[in-house]
Order: sequence, then C-alpha cells, then structure tokens
Amino acid sequence: MISISNAKTADGKSISVEIENGFITKVSNESISCGIDAKGRLLLPGLVDLHTHLREPGKEDSETVLTGSMAATAGGFTAISAMANTNPVADTAGVVEQVFRLGKVAGLCDVNPIGAVTKGLNGEQLAEIGAMADSDAKVRIFSDDGKCVSDPLLMRRALEYVKTFNGLIAQHAQDPKLTINSQMNEGSVSARIGLTGWPAVAEEAIIARDILLADHVSSRLHICHVTTAGGVALIKWAKDRGIQVTAEVTPHHLLLTDELVENYDPIYKVNPPLRTEKDVWALREALASGVIDIVATDHAPHPIEDKDCEWQAAAFGMVGLETALSVVVKAMIETKLMDWQSLVNRMSTAPAQIAGYSNQGGLIEVGAVANMILIDPSAKWQVRRDRLNSKSKNTPFDGMELPAVITDVFYNGKRTVSDGKVING
Repeated sequence: MISISNAKTADGKSISVEIENGFITKVSNESISCGIDAKGRLLLPGLVDLHTHLREPGKEDSETVLTGSMAATAGGFTAISAMANTNPVADTAGVVEQVFRLGKVAGLCDVNPIGAVTKGLNGEQLAEIGAMADSDAKVRIFSDDGKCVSDPLLMRRALEYVKTFNGLIAQHAQDPKLTINSQMNEGSVSARIGLTGWPAVAEEAIIARDILLADHVSSRLHICHVTTAGGVALIKWAKDRGIQVTAEVTPHHLLLTDELVENYDPIYKVNPPLRTEKDVWALREALASGVIDIVATDHAPHPIEDKDCEWQAAAFGMVGLETALSVVVKAMIETKLMDWQSLVNRMSTAPAQIAGYSNQGGLIEVGAVANMILIDPSAKWQVRRDRLNSKSKNTPFDGMELPAVITDVFYNGKRTVSDGKVING
C-alpha cells in the first residue's frame, strides 16, 4: 500500500489518499501518519498526451517506446498516444499491436497507438482502419500526422469510416501545394532573412474544408497543433454551430514566436512553424476559453546530426514531453489566463475524454485507477538538454528557467517518478 498525505487539490483543498493494488482505496482531508508527506504540493490526475512521436519501429536512433515512456513519466504523463509515422508505418494491425506491446513492456505509462489514415501515409488509399480498430490496441484515433490528408474525397471517406465505431480523424492541417519548400512562418521575419514562407492560409484552408466535411457526414474531427489566429476563428465558428470538432495546441506554440528564427538556429525549426506574437496570444486566449480543447506535446525527437546542421537541411520538430507542464504554467497560469483546475482539464481530463481513455484523466476518488502526479508549483527548474530522459535532446527550452516541478508520478498505483527521478524497473 502507498499513502500520500498533506497534499492539495487543484482548487486548493487538503487531500490525503491511499493506494492499493493499483486503485485509490481511501480519500480524505485528514493527514495520514505514514507514507509520503506531500508537504502541501499539488496532487493532480496524470497528464494525457494525444500527440507523441515515439519513432519505434524503424527510427530507434531518435527515440524508442521505452525512452519515450521515460520522458513521458518524467513530464507527468500517465498516457501518451504514439503517432503513425514510423518505419514501417503504423497502418496495419500488426504494427499498432507491436507498439502497444512495447508500451506494456516499458510499463511506465499507457502507450496508445494512433493508426495511419492512409497506406504508407501516401494519401492515396485508406489504411486498414477497421483491422486496427479491432486489434488488441483498440485504435480509435487515426492520423497521417507529418503529412496532411489533402485529398478531400479520401478525407470524407475516412471520416465516414471512423464514424461507425465513434473513432476520430486527427488532421495535420497543411495544404501541400501552398507549402512547397516552406521553411518558416510567412511574414516580416521570413522576408527579412530570406527563408521561404509558410502562409497561415495553408493551415486555415484545410481546417475550413475539414470542418465542412465533418459537418456534412456528422463525424468527429480533431485538428492537430493549431498555430494561427485564423484557425482559432474557424474552430470557434464550427463549435458555435455544434459541429463535432476538437483542437489542440502545443506548448511551444503558446510561448515561442518566429522572431527566434532570425539566428537560423534549427532548434526552432518545427512543423507547423512558430508564428507571430499575435498568433501566440490568440492561441492562449482560445485555450483559456475552451475553443482549443487541449494541450498536446507533438514530441518530435531527432538525432543530433539532424538538428546540428544548416537550417535548410535540418529536420522539423522539437521534443516536449518533459517540459510541457512547466511551459503551460508559464504561458497560462503565470499570465493569469488559466487556473490549475483549467490546466487539469486541458492536459488530463479533456484529452482522455476525446480519446476515450477511460482509466485516465478522471477524478481522484475511491475506486479510480491511481494515475496521479505530485507537483511543487512554487519551485523552479532549469532545462538542461543533457539531463532529458528522451533519447533526443532537441529542446528549444535549453537553459530556460521554468516554473513547477514534478516530484512524483504514480502510474497504475506504481511510483514511476520519485523526487524528480524516473524509476525504471
């Protein structure tokens, strides 16, 4: 049995809990004499990420399911969702079951595979969506992330298909014709430094089209990594009309802007690109209001040689699992746009509900699976890329001091992080 006493809930109430056989067996507001003394730290449900790149199988030089799980639990995540752009692509029941089993072996968090929408991510034929949904992995989210399902007829068919089992299509909104050779946000900075621009309309045109398609077939659509003020306006329009659309924003798009690209450091090269200060504030306000439903990391690990090179040759992407909570605290709580209860909703409850992860994101109550984290909200820490648990070190926050320290994590009742250090094995 594990007991935790003298903790605080997201709304500031005192709480003590007891855990046995993976479940919460007692919750009270009285102190427990033995066990873990939280000393007033926050006790929250484990975080849930709907957008993680684990790279295995096929790209293990960047990340593995094990190292990605270590990064996830260090960042307070008790459930993550593995994107399909592996090698081979997760477009069959066999591949998603392999990823699912590797997550079970790692045993640090739930690893839920996301299936590809199209075979090989090539945007030409639907993947084995039904077989993946019926597999042991029970896939319910499908995405070609990294690529856009740009064919409108294929997108319509995918939306119709997943509707039969209440599945979800998660779209990477990027019109490929409008972003040929694009390197960064199209705007004053790209014009000044001579990099090919990535226009906001390339994202917004796909969002608008897919909202209309989802409405037409009455199916569920999720927009990955929204980055523009125009995209926010389109999603609000859809929600006001009752269309079944949800959306996510990444931590880095809540904090960083395209002005950082002026030094040509590829650490800031990401897909979709960093946008303007105006876009950042639109994203923050949309997350605060609920127009954007959740935060998702888009954790995108790469080996050092793919980032330590000239800008044009560098890979797109940033790691984010271990810094996500702290960046959101800095962008949203320290600016007083959100409180801790809202953060729990956007990073735990809502993503679990969207994905249908029934053992995640719930209340801390008797009978619930013990997926919880302890946070010291007043502490600060400095990001050091050499101390990350991820196999890759391509963080844009290296050297930055961030608020909120995750001290302990409990996954299925097992302590996976103790005093900030991952317990592996």
